Parts: sequence; structure tokens; C-alpha cells
Amino acid sequence: MARLPASVNFLAPIIAETLLDRLAMVTREFPRTLLIGAHDAVLADNLRSTGTRLTIIEAGPRLAAASGATAVEADAIDLPLASFDLIVWPGGLDGINDVPGALVRLRALLAPDGLLLGTFVGDGSLPRLRRAVMAEGVRPIARLHPQIDLAAMGNLLQRVGFALPVVDVEALTVRYADWFALVRDLRATGLASRLAPAPPSLTREEVARIAVAFGAQADPDGRTAESFRLVHFSGWAPHPDQPQPARRGSGTASLADALKPKS
Repeated sequence: MARLPASVNFLAPIIAETLLDRLAMVTREFPRTLLIGAHDAVLADNLRSTGTRLTIIEAGPRLAAASGATAVEADAIDLPLASFDLIVWPGGLDGINDVPGALVRLRALLAPDGLLLGTFVGDGSLPRLRRAVMAEGVRPIARLHPQIDLAAMGNLLQRVGFALPVVDVEALTVRYADWFALVRDLRATGLASRLAPAPPSLTREEVARIAVAFGAQADPDGRTAESFRLVHFSGWAPHPDQPQPARRGSGTASLADALKPKS
């Protein structure tokens, strides 16, 4: 990502627009904001324009140096507790080593009634690529990191103590002339393999087999439709003034009565 121009990252503006739209619906101010990821200068500028004091962290040393961000992984942040009112994470949660640990750290970094807002590419994404890399003659080696699904993310937010968690998914379809165009997009968006240690490089024969298998899934016009599932999530640091669920057993209407057929 650091070597490529930011303009080739087609996902960044889509994610940024969604996050900023959702943030605009929150009727309160956030004086202190943490942005996780320095790859989208436009998003950073938009956050600064709200008047917040913006802190940026970035796992990639080259990206961090170019943007003035602090170089650190999200699951290894060492900043004062309750020091932010808003944390924005526009992609990358699914590619770190310790997802629950990272969420625990972010929960601790939020002041009471602080908001965590983010997006990542989730489970069910890139199904045609996944089939292609399992083509006959390609070594069965893990080349894509595990993906997080909608239900797992909701459970994680609740387990680590976030209040009012919301998780939803947006399906995005992109049509490619060939497998090599998809690979270029994955590199530009930071979605190439982040497994450690890195898997062995593909041989020329394996590259050819994957390209053929990917192309075999094309539509009649010769282009292959690949899917990206963008999982959007949010959660609040608990605060006494937040809405609370009703006490168990406090309902006055009977579900059985409500389900009875009307006479």
C-alpha cells in the first residue's frame, strides 16, 4: 500500500463515506479521536474538519512515517486509558493477530459514552478467488487469513463490554477482466496475504492454473464478478445515561396471546 498511489485503493472512499455518514447521524461532539490506519488522508482530513483532536496509529512503518502516525499494531496500543471519545477503524481488524485483545484495548481507551466505529472485509468475501486457489495442481497452502462473520463480530463486541452494539453488512460486487486485475486491487487495498510466516510463493504453473480457474467462473461477457462483504460495526463505552434493556420479566403483554389467531 505504501508503494502505490492512494487513488488506486477503490475501497477506501467507499468505507470512508459510509463511516462519515454514520458519524454525522450521531448528535454529539467528539473532542478526541483515534484513527486506526493512515492509508486514507481524505478520511483523516474530514475528521479533523469536525474540530476534533486527531491521533493516528498505523501498523505499516512506511505509511506511518509518511503520514506522521504512530507505528503500532492495533492489538499492541499503549496509550492512556479513557483518552478518546471516538475511535474510527476503517479496515484491518480482521487481519490482526489478537482480535478480542484489540477490542479489549479499544474499549479501555474510550472514555465513558465514547464510540467505536469501524468497517472490515468480512466472511463470505472473495468466494471465486477462494475456489480458484484450490484448483487442481495448486498446493493446498493457506494463503488467505481467516474472515470474521456478522454474528461473531456482534458477540465479540458484547463479550468485551461494549454497550448498544450494532453490526451490519454491505455487499459489494466488482467485475474483473482477469485474476491479475483482482490481485492488483487486493494489494492496493491492503487485502493481500498478511499471514506470518508468509506462505511459499506461487510457482509460474500455479499462477497460470489459478488464473484459468478464476476466468472459468466468468459471466458470458468474459468478466468475473467477485464479492466483497463490508461488515460495519459500532459500540459504545458504557455510561449510566445510555438506554438500558428492560428488566427480564418486566413485560406486561403475553407473547402467547399475541400469537393466537384472531377470531
